[in-house]
Amino acid sequence: MKPEIKKYKFKHGLPVEFEIINIADLIREHKTLLTSPHRADFYHIIWIQKGSPTHFVDFNPITIHPNSILFVPKDCVNSFDTSTDYDGKVILFTSNFFCKNYNDIQFLQSTILYNNLYGITQIQTSDSPNDLKILIETIETELLKTNDYAQHDILRNYLHNFLLSAERVKLKQGFNEIKASADLDYLLLFKDLLERNYKTDKSVNKYASDLSISEKRLNKATSNILDKSPKELIDERVLLEAKRLLAYSNTTIKEIAFGLGFEEPTNFIKYFKKHIEQTPSEFREKHL
Repeated sequence: MKPEIKKYKFKHGLPVEFEIINIADLIREHKTLLTSPHRADFYHIIWIQKGSPTHFVDFNPITIHPNSILFVPKDCVNSFDTSTDYDGKVILFTSNFFCKNYNDIQFLQSTILYNNLYGITQIQTSDSPNDLKILIETIETELLKTNDYAQHDILRNYLHNFLLSAERVKLKQGFNEIKASADLDYLLLFKDLLERNYKTDKSVNKYASDLSISEKRLNKATSNILDKSPKELIDERVLLEAKRLLAYSNTTIKEIAFGLGFEEPTNFIKYFKKHIEQTPSEFREKHL
């Protein structure tokens, strides 16, 4: 195991924080990196054109079928498959590249492609010409041009159109989108706060106060949308990070406990055992 989960930033030296690369080339250049569990602080769009690999995202093996596209959010722990032959393209982009204003941030947080309310999104395409293929070819053509004052905005607009078109495909493939409502708004705001503060804040009252609503109102929002209480969502997020660190790093249990905001390692061990029905050491041994 690695001493810690590796986290990778976007490649330095490109004119914009946006790239399209063939999967075969990517794996050939970075095989060790990609096949080890790692975090990336940028978004992935993995388009498999040939083969049927399994991509791992936070303990979940996801089989990608030929002519399918997988959308992997930033900061999750993932790894590529090297047990089978496959090819396609990977589209990589950062929040800095895509987000020019608050509406762009809100889009990435709420889109069915990257919103973790829906899990990891995969859509099926076809081998014949379609809107998504045409957009990718258009983007690749633009990337070959000399970078100038307009290229960033042109590429960003093409990417936005690609994501909107992919959403349209997903919706046509039988996906039931959560309808816009005040409950959904509060849930998304809560999830955003939770992602930033789960290591230090585990009190439902604190999150409700930060959102300027009552605990009862926050519970109503999470229960109506996900059938879960705010406390359950807090516990899920803390436990996910704990499992990541136990399975994919050599970070000691004591360090994990303090890093996740527990005052004593014994408190963390009891908390983990209560929810996972294994001690942290048992979980680590199982996932070595």
